[in-house]
Amino acid sequence: MTSIGGAEMVDWNLAVATATRLVRPGPEISRDEARAVVAELRRRAKTSERHVREFTRMMPPGVTPADTPVLVVDRAGWVKANVAGFRELLAPLLGKMQDRRAGTPGAAVLGAVGGKVTGVELGMLLSFLASRVLGQYETFAPASRDLPGSAGGGRLLLVAPNIVHVERELEVDPHDFRLWVCLHEETHRTQFTAVPWLREHIEGEIQTFLGATEVDPMTVLERLREAAQSFAGARPDAERGDEGRSLVELVQTPEQREVLARLTAVMSLLEGHADFVMDGVGPEVVPSVAEIREKFQQRRASGAGRLDAALRKLLGLDAKLRQYRDGERFVRAVVGQVGMDGFNRVWTSPNTLPTKAEIASPADWVARIHRKGGEQGEEARGEA
Repeated sequence: MTSIGGAEMVDWNLAVATATRLVRPGPEISRDEARAVVAELRRRAKTSERHVREFTRMMPPGVTPADTPVLVVDRAGWVKANVAGFRELLAPLLGKMQDRRAGTPGAAVLGAVGGKVTGVELGMLLSFLASRVLGQYETFAPASRDLPGSAGGGRLLLVAPNIVHVERELEVDPHDFRLWVCLHEETHRTQFTAVPWLREHIEGEIQTFLGATEVDPMTVLERLREAAQSFAGARPDAERGDEGRSLVELVQTPEQREVLARLTAVMSLLEGHADFVMDGVGPEVVPSVAEIREKFQQRRASGAGRLDAALRKLLGLDAKLRQYRDGERFVRAVVGQVGMDGFNRVWTSPNTLPTKAEIASPADWVARIHRKGGEQGEEARGEA
């Protein structure tokens, strides 16, 4: 527990309580129907495992992947899992802030009040997201009695009420839609179980990002002020393109922006790969995949209204939508040029991951990795 004067800097329990209280209720469904949905999602997840592994060829023959559980959860369960993940990831940063403020007059009071405020704010954010996420491969949170995970971390979450809500909203075949969602999420599970170094690499990048965070409150406030002014159009010296960036991006240091560029590239790869696999497997096992894809893409693009669109923009969620599109385009182009096995060289090491520029120009990645003397290509990225 990271605390100042006995008070947590983030009241994690309050975050869970706030999100659980504010999150929208799920769709109306009988107890028997709910049980049937949960049972089917578990079956679909198991079925999709075989389809994804055969299609991607990421798992070497004879290799048994780490056993990661599939958890079918409600919105409150998703909140608890993500709070546990945040708590794990943010512990080093909060420790840094604790050291900075230790001994400051009134630190105990500030810590107590600040922890409550931050807990409420985090809870409000999670309440917004909890009704929108269909599934997630949760990578970092430690296993617990309520939320079991694998020894090395990792569990697949399927948010049952959200899946039911969307399949009803789109008016698509529910059985096809559940398998379609599971194919996407199972691809993420395969990515992390077949590539042992991936979790540690991403966590390292996140910790580098957090380690570069400004911990001086006045510096943070000044960055927030500049960010707010750039959004309002009040900064005459605002950098060109600021209006296209989220609040999260605008309060970053230059070092953090470099890390974010690398994280954006790898997340685009992971999301785009999952979409590519989902569409590649879909036609053979999901009869109505074309209808589902068309309606789901329209839903992604439109959002749920002006407030939803504004919040997505502010929080940087629009960037995630671009990750699906740009990443899928990258994967499709590379597989088209060098085949699936040639594409799978992307999983060799951190040096073979695409850069943000290569996501936009797949031919550059192919030239770097597949040119004569592939090891030279790997080294080139490390020197870039």
